[in-house]
Amino acid sequence: MAEAADFQGTSASPARRWLRRTGALLAGAPLLAGLLQLPAAAPADAAGQEAPQAASGAGSVSVAVDSLSPSAPTESDTVTVAGTVTNNGKQAVTDAHVDLRVGPALDTRSGIDTLAKKSDDVQGPLGEAVGGKYSEKFPKLTPGVAEPFNISVPADELDLGANGVYQLAVALSGGTSAQPFDRVLGVQRTFLPWQPEEAGTKTKTTFLWPLVSSAHMAAETGSNEQQTPIFRDDELAKEISPGGRLDQMVSLGKELDITWVIDPDLLASVDAMTKSYQVRGADGTNTAGTHQAAANRWLAELQQAVTGKEVVALPYGDPDLASVAHNGTNVTGTLSHLKEATDVVDNTIPTILHVKPSTDFAWPVNGAVDPSIMKVATSAGADKVIARSDSLQDDLSYTPSAARPIGGGTTAVVADSRMSTAFQGDLTRASASTLAEQRFLAQSLTLGLQTGKQRSVVVAPQRMPTVHQAQAMAEALKALQLGNWSESQDLAAAAKAKPDPSANTKVPSASAYPPSLRKQELPRAAFEQIARTQNKLDKFKVVLTRQSRVVTPFGRAMNREMSASWRGHGIAAVGYRDGIESYLDGLIDGVKLIEKSETKLSGRSATIPVTVQNNLVQGVEHLRLRLTSKNPTRLKIGGDAYDEQPVTVNGGHSQSVKFATSANANGRAEVVAQLYTEDGQKYGAPVTFDVKVTEVTATVMLVIGGGVLLLVLAGFRMYTQRKRAAARETAEDDAAEADDSADGQVGAAQNPDAPGERLEKESESDPRAEAPEQPSDPAPDTAAENADPSGPGERVDR
Repeated sequence: MAEAADFQGTSASPARRWLRRTGALLAGAPLLAGLLQLPAAAPADAAGQEAPQAASGAGSVSVAVDSLSPSAPTESDTVTVAGTVTNNGKQAVTDAHVDLRVGPALDTRSGIDTLAKKSDDVQGPLGEAVGGKYSEKFPKLTPGVAEPFNISVPADELDLGANGVYQLAVALSGGTSAQPFDRVLGVQRTFLPWQPEEAGTKTKTTFLWPLVSSAHMAAETGSNEQQTPIFRDDELAKEISPGGRLDQMVSLGKELDITWVIDPDLLASVDAMTKSYQVRGADGTNTAGTHQAAANRWLAELQQAVTGKEVVALPYGDPDLASVAHNGTNVTGTLSHLKEATDVVDNTIPTILHVKPSTDFAWPVNGAVDPSIMKVATSAGADKVIARSDSLQDDLSYTPSAARPIGGGTTAVVADSRMSTAFQGDLTRASASTLAEQRFLAQSLTLGLQTGKQRSVVVAPQRMPTVHQAQAMAEALKALQLGNWSESQDLAAAAKAKPDPSANTKVPSASAYPPSLRKQELPRAAFEQIARTQNKLDKFKVVLTRQSRVVTPFGRAMNREMSASWRGHGIAAVGYRDGIESYLDGLIDGVKLIEKSETKLSGRSATIPVTVQNNLVQGVEHLRLRLTSKNPTRLKIGGDAYDEQPVTVNGGHSQSVKFATSANANGRAEVVAQLYTEDGQKYGAPVTFDVKVTEVTATVMLVIGGGVLLLVLAGFRMYTQRKRAAARETAEDDAAEADDSADGQVGAAQNPDAPGERLEKESESDPRAEAPEQPSDPAPDTAAENADPSGPGERVDR
């Protein structure tokens, strides 16, 4: 009787009928056993137990209910159950037959949970078979072979009583060669919601339809003017392509009355794919993306699907509110990032989808809350927090409405945990999907029958349903919206509904937060790394001529670093954070000082050049270059220990900055070059080099000057001596020529018959006689020669 009590219905008559039928069946078991001459089973039968079900081989056949149509029948409907039976035993099953068995109504939600956990237990109560003609027979079931079945029964033949949820079992019975008597060898239980007429008071149901994905875009962009986005992988293209997860979410959701819950990062990522983009391969190389058409198609379908529907926007990147609350609030800047993630919504969803979303709602992971999570959830501007009933629990015999005022102007919208978790797990098999759908409908109807008061119920499923989970959700929701006990409602209306005064409004303590969820949170080190990256970005952006080219992509990347999608992917989360910080370090290092080797400095003063290189696409400004001498008594920079000069460098260029120096002593002096921002913050790594000073003193200069003077005087003396010697040689030559001329005249007088020879001799003795006179040549001093026939040389000597 204990088992029977667990499955009491809302009406006593069906329960009594079921008990009578079960008792009659058990009473006939000993007779059947005796006829089959199976004395080993007689003691158990005599004890009044369901021995045939517990006998050897029970459960050796698996029964899968792949479809149940309609999911919530009315009196005029025909219920069709289809599926397969598979013999998993070693012996063939003979005289097998599949029957439908209706159990009592289940009037408690916990009773539905219990039955779902034992859906294939052959030893539990099954109820009476529905008429012999509504069964399917198999002469033989061969081991390992699956056989399909399809049974249709008019709803009025099911002998259902009052409104409620009934157990519907599909049982296979038969015998084996070892035990040839008929017994149940396999069963699959499911739920049959029965509400044939319109309910007087319908439950208002809000179903959240999440469009959320993991982080796909990197912080890097192409090094061009268009800043081509780079994707970490090509998984997003698979999700939005026909048949993909996000494609199914949109195509299924557009036919349903739902509330869309969207991560702006997903929309921004798909929108980036509509243009030129790149995808990073496993080897680290980037290739051009090719799914622009799929991205455009998906966004167009989504725009149509959300038209006229309620859209709730999550903060950008879907930040993990619990991780922020537990590990990030003590790290500077974390809450600022959360506020920025909310503010950026206006630049994404309205621009892309052309709808105005609501930003009033915050959604912690699995709806698990504690005081710190509530505080963080509302810090970014939300005044409504989507919690779940297994976190904010009630000690009531019924399920209250979702809205709960928890103080401070904040409303907790408590989603129903049973309905919200109905579609988790592996639903790839049709039988698992069908069971999930029927269980969801059963929970909804049972909730509605608890009281005669109308209530508002919210369903918040998992953030990223698989394709099969989404399909099961859609089928169940279609049946619910076609049913007679529920009507759709927006989330905003559910939050404004009149709260139940008996509902719990006390937020659970931090110790009540599930340990399994806490283990998946982002650690404090993650937020410290985000803060470190932000600090580097703040110092870097002040030198840029176009800050938005860097600030915007890095800001959104840091939002993604806080995403709830990193739960269960800790190693990948670390890699993503490291990649962002490393890329920023590379950009910062793009503006740097060129290394210098030892510089030699001779003299009291000179200039030292230092080169600043800018490898960025854009120019940099607001930088100052400081050159500092570590030995100012030996070498001064600009008349002091250091000097600064402003620096502005165009993108892809270098600039050389010159510093004046003065030396006071010989030797090496260490010099440090360092870039600074205008607010005095160091930028980049310093460059240190040595300057070798060779100073020249005044005494050395006098010695050198005296030596130079002596050299000049010695040269002048040598010049004058050579000039005098040349003059003497000229005078001697002239005197000799005069003597030769006198001798010639005497000879001519002695021999007047030889004029030709004389003329020839004269020509040979004076080459200038036949040469033409040049304008630049000096005129000959003939007067002096005539006055003194002895020649000029002789005259100078006198």
